[in-house]
Amino acid sequence: MTELRDDLTGSPLGHATAYPDVYDAGLLFPVPRAPQRREIGLTGPLPFEGADAWTAYELTWLDTHGKPQVAIATFVVPAGTPSIVESKSVKLYLGSFAQTRFDGTTDVQATIERDISHATGGSVHVDLHPPATFPSVRIADLDGESLDELSVAIQRYQLTPELLHATGPQVDETLKTDLFRSLCPLTHQPDFASVQIAYRGPAIDRAALLRYLVSYRCHAGFHEHCVERIFVDILARCRCEKLSVHARFTRRGGIDINPFRTNAGSGAPPNLRTARQ
Repeated sequence: MTELRDDLTGSPLGHATAYPDVYDAGLLFPVPRAPQRREIGLTGPLPFEGADAWTAYELTWLDTHGKPQVAIATFVVPAGTPSIVESKSVKLYLGSFAQTRFDGTTDVQATIERDISHATGGSVHVDLHPPATFPSVRIADLDGESLDELSVAIQRYQLTPELLHATGPQVDETLKTDLFRSLCPLTHQPDFASVQIAYRGPAIDRAALLRYLVSYRCHAGFHEHCVERIFVDILARCRCEKLSVHARFTRRGGIDINPFRTNAGSGAPPNLRTARQ
């Protein structure tokens, strides 16, 4: 039985580990969302909805005759689940399928769906894609006006929400950057992402927004928590009427994680891959 952990002491992240190739659901390591949300003042109803869209490119198992099969797995974890699941544990878990026989793709899909749903405490939808069909997911830039060519001086590389401000007229716009970097909370390895901010409200100072997003450069945090902190900081300091934050992180261990948070009732963002993914 997979249990919820309140810390990361038992996580495989940052530790030398074996790479089992026999199916083991116990490899999944849940991390409760609540402690991270308390850090940013979220103790009651969430000010957003959304989901974390995962793509796992390295999945293989054996069919009933022992022949290897491969697929790309995508799964969506709703933002309302009590826990996230730590990404290295997902890599180890999916790796454990390698020498295990399954009745077919549907059996593999149902197994992953059941196990990750149990680990996160919610209903997680899983799809398996033959590699030949996966290019139908379009490769494109995130929509929006890029902040990356702004001529700005930047001195702060530790999280600084105070940089944010909005004093302009009411606008409805979408902004983006490819310059986002944060750090793994245990290993301090860098995590790179493209981030999209779509909002309606007083015009956000673009140079200030870019400086704020760059201030995550030496900040340690899970992908999901970084996106929620961005959402909360912008909502509070820029008085947005509507706000959506979407980040598409580059792969780590053959897996990318793409959190999306919104109060605009717009559901999930379009299914795309950026050039870096």
